[in-house]
Amino acid sequence: MEIIKEIPTLSDYRMLCSAVGWAEVMNFEAAETSLKHSLFGITIKENEKTVGMGRIIGDGAIYFYIQDIVVHPKYQKQGIGHLIMETLMAYLKENAPDKAFVGLFASEGNESFYQKYAFEDYSPNMTGMFTVIEKK
Repeated sequence: MEIIKEIPTLSDYRMLCSAVGWAEVMNFEAAETSLKHSLFGITIKENEKTVGMGRIIGDGAIYFYIQDIVVHPKYQKQGIGHLIMETLMAYLKENAPDKAFVGLFASEGNESFYQKYAFEDYSPNMTGMFTVIEKK
């Protein structure tokens, strides 16, 4: 596996998101702009084929969010997700200031994966909330 410290290309992003069933909830027309505004990204390749990705978004000062941790289904359960998280966490430890807030949304059933990296559900003290803007 080759770890490349770069934001995924739009085509790789589209392919990986589609492979894990996210195509229905993604706006790929806006994705290119989103990718360009990432603070940091990682792409995992095997034999020139992109098999995983992850990125960090935020203001680069106080707030950082881990976003789009995706491993192609054919390559899951091989430690690639851990490679992605370890690389993203190393970036944060080197670049985020003291007391920086680092957030993420875990897919249902994957909470324990992120707990290994000190992410916790702070309920009932904090409630993670979001909304999706839908234009029809």
